[in-house]
Amino acid sequence: MNHSARLRPAADSVTSARITALDDLREHLQWAIELEHATLPPYLCALYSLDPERNPDAVEAVTGVFIEEMLHLTLAANLLNAVGGRPRLDTPRMLPSHPRRLPHADASLHLSLLPFGDEALEMFLRLERPAPPGAPPEGDGYETIGQFYDAIADGLRRLCDQFGEREIFRGDPARQIHTGHFRNTTGQMIAVTDLSSALAALEEIVEEGEGTSRGVVWDGDRSVHHPDREQVAHYYRFQELRAGRRYRRGDTPQSGPTGEAIGVDPAGVLPMRPNPRLADHAEGDAIRAAQEKFNHTYCIILHLLEHVFNGSPKLLPVAIATMYQLKARAQALMRMPDGEGATAGPTFEYVPPEHRRWTAGDRQRIIVLPDGPYVVHGGVPLNRKRKIVDAANNAALTWQTGDILETEATYALCRCGRSSHKPFCDGTHAVVGFDGTESADLRPYKELQHVHDGVGISAQRVGELCIHAAFCIGRTRPIADMLADTGDSDVRSNVMGRIDHCPSGSYSYALERGGESIEPDLPQAISILEEEDGLASALWVTGGVPVERADGRPLETRNRMTLCRCGHSAGKPLCDGTHREIDFREEEPGTATGTTDDTNSTEHGRTS
Repeated sequence: MNHSARLRPAADSVTSARITALDDLREHLQWAIELEHATLPPYLCALYSLDPERNPDAVEAVTGVFIEEMLHLTLAANLLNAVGGRPRLDTPRMLPSHPRRLPHADASLHLSLLPFGDEALEMFLRLERPAPPGAPPEGDGYETIGQFYDAIADGLRRLCDQFGEREIFRGDPARQIHTGHFRNTTGQMIAVTDLSSALAALEEIVEEGEGTSRGVVWDGDRSVHHPDREQVAHYYRFQELRAGRRYRRGDTPQSGPTGEAIGVDPAGVLPMRPNPRLADHAEGDAIRAAQEKFNHTYCIILHLLEHVFNGSPKLLPVAIATMYQLKARAQALMRMPDGEGATAGPTFEYVPPEHRRWTAGDRQRIIVLPDGPYVVHGGVPLNRKRKIVDAANNAALTWQTGDILETEATYALCRCGRSSHKPFCDGTHAVVGFDGTESADLRPYKELQHVHDGVGISAQRVGELCIHAAFCIGRTRPIADMLADTGDSDVRSNVMGRIDHCPSGSYSYALERGGESIEPDLPQAISILEEEDGLASALWVTGGVPVERADGRPLETRNRMTLCRCGHSAGKPLCDGTHREIDFREEEPGTATGTTDDTNSTEHGRTS
């Protein structure tokens, strides 16, 4: 039975102005996600246009608002997940052309992509305007955001009264984002599990935008930049910038700000062309190419956030770290002249999945993010393997399978070698400026292989794939020397066994030259390799899991493949054994071990 239909009240109690069914509620909460997201591109354009040295007050104000809008987006997703919905972000509905309407709002409320200035401030003030006293809830065509959220709160209360909280709050609690995932704000990150927490989340959104108790300028939090200073709501922060003064205790909405002076230097604002579009420039134009690069990066963020809100919350630091790249791309655009004293700017246009450099979907695969981590889709199992060596001569013998690591359906593995939560990514690649440029040879194995025949065996080797795990060297002599003696079945069996243990598949074999390669039966999995003396080695990808480069080109799918995780391979994303040269370790001396909780990196979001 369709539970949503069962929860619909009797027809005589339904009114067009109210949320009257579970499906209505879910639809409005998806609108809330779209509403909160709609504020992000205008805030980012204004923020990226500001010179932080000349306009520190404006940068702090807009940055703080942006971070809190990210919090509101997350709270809206928590609300939708709590009632059994599925948040959608990677969709064209998120990125219509600018200027655009606020989703389902009063038709007079439009959003534009503008540099910081008077016009942008007026837009932000209109967006964050508090609801007038006694304003009715408005579930559609709302005049203020507060009225829209009041309608959702009323709908929640009504549905819980009619059907009970248990019937309404049926979502998976594991999908809730909590303070362990999102800690880069002084606002409250509320996990939603019942009516009380849902109403608290709605109140948090409205208070940070309009002010405490609808009429007080303070939002009840401390400033994200100045923890000793009480923080005013979004609307009043923009009032401060327009008036050139801060609010102080005793000030009211009627008095306006009367505190210390703050300034905005118009000369410290990049003159971005308003509402730029790709169509403004021809194919191949440098500005258009830069805008397309920006849009690809922004759609990566939407793609990651959709996974964050649908069962993979530990990807949140990766999404936030990708904003570093977004910022660099936007600021590069804003320094490109675009006629009549203006500069270019980001267009925030949606890139359909079929036109991206990486693919969407939930099949098992590994996506290499540009200068970022490996994002693993489809629930590929992750475990540890330790190399077993002969104590007498340190010769490689076999691999011992260790712990299976708990993962989400989609997870990210560190590629820069600097994460504090290895093997998982914590966003550090963005802070350290990791260069993940890929240079691995894309030619297939058969074009690169060198063939060495023995008796009853034809050994094939691609030196470029070798990670120096040393199974080919053996205790007494290398495979290359043993091939002459493979008329002896014991020697031949020894060679085959050693080749089967080669993690990269650099060595393979057939029974005769040109014959079908014989591969060990390996599961679809990723193994975190540890070599002798605790040396951290490659990511061992087995069972033919596909790997796609950041530029969208696939690596040849093979039964065995090793990916670099120290960040120093000369053939990224493949491992070339450099981890041995640099003595790469999973944990630096003196650091704690055993944690995989990606939490601290959300702190990076403050510089976005």
